[in-house]
Amino acid sequence: MLLAGLLAVVGLILLLLGLTVASGTVAGVEVVLALLLLVSSYAIQRLARRETVYRDERR
Repeated sequence: MLLAGLLAVVGLILLLLGLTVASGTVAGVEVVLALLLLVSSYAIQRLARRETVYRDERR
């Protein structure tokens, strides 16, 4: 979950920079990279929740 949190924070920072400070192609690349990081963060969180819910109780 720490990795998912870090990806989300970095993604939000890149998104903020891409939408406010950067211009041109760099801004587009930053926004796309930020969206990829945010989606991967969501996927990691979803997998972690699924493992928690469906884990075998005998362990």
